Amino acid sequence: MKINWEEAPDVKKEIIRISQRVGLSWVKSSSIYCFRSEGAKTRAYARIWGLSRIWQQALNLKPAYIIEVISERFDRLSDTERKKALLHEMAHIPKNFSGALVPHIKRGRQKFSMKVRKYEDNYFTRRSSN
Repeated sequence: MKINWEEAPDVKKEIIRISQRVGLSWVKSSSIYCFRSEGAKTRAYARIWGLSRIWQQALNLKPAYIIEVISERFDRLSDTERKKALLHEMAHIPKNFSGALVPHIKRGRQKFSMKVRKYEDNYFTRRSSN
């Protein structure tokens, strides 16, 4: 089966909302592109793609990221679980917004899973107080 990608403006709006609420000031929403795919052979709900430095240099482009949601899995999630999936993908974006990706492995003093949990706590705490 062939993978089909479509732009996902609903996901883009949510990414903007999340980054503002959580305080991810380094996330340049104009350089984040969101797509919904069908037919992807993955167990993931969503995934993030970075534009690496070599591609930036070769094509004379600025850093950018693509957040892809896997329609067959992501669209079945509850609203809360969708937000958690997007928060997880956004946690892969480093503070220097370089096009690189932060890996799941321990990095510095903070594990990736702790970073995701911090984002979730910040998002859901602020959300309930608004």
